[in-house]
Amino acid sequence: MKFAELQQGRRIEAGPTRVLAAEIIEFARKFDNQWFHTDPLRAESGAWSGLIASGFHTCSIAMHMVAETILEGSESYASPGLAYVKWPHPVRPDDLLTLHVEVLEAKVSISKPWLGVIRWRWQLVNQDAITVLDLEATSLFNLHGAALAVPPE
Repeated sequence: MKFAELQQGRRIEAGPTRVLAAEIIEFARKFDNQWFHTDPLRAESGAWSGLIASGFHTCSIAMHMVAETILEGSESYASPGLAYVKWPHPVRPDDLLTLHVEVLEAKVSISKPWLGVIRWRWQLVNQDAITVLDLEATSLFNLHGAALAVPPE
């Protein structure tokens, strides 16, 4: 989607995508090597009563969905960060996740008229409509064209 299509109030849905136990373990072994993400047998007796995905894996799943559904072919080139990120419920093997995105604000920078700024909320929910990720992100769009390696001054 192009920046111009992301007006305030727009809602977009992506997914669903299924999370496999092997993916949870693979991600965790590489990036978040804690036993409740990597050891299904030990996780059974843990506080979560089973294997759960890393919160950062959950964020990566959402990012993948946004990149494929919204950012592909757009002028997006960077993000200065997140206002907040919450994991109110764990992601478990075989969860079916759907992403709900709401554009909270869309504006063109006054000082840098080539810069589009999107502030949006991403909520990832499982098959039971339970929220597993809630975040607010800011994304930057190069309105002079995505092909520019360095934005104009």
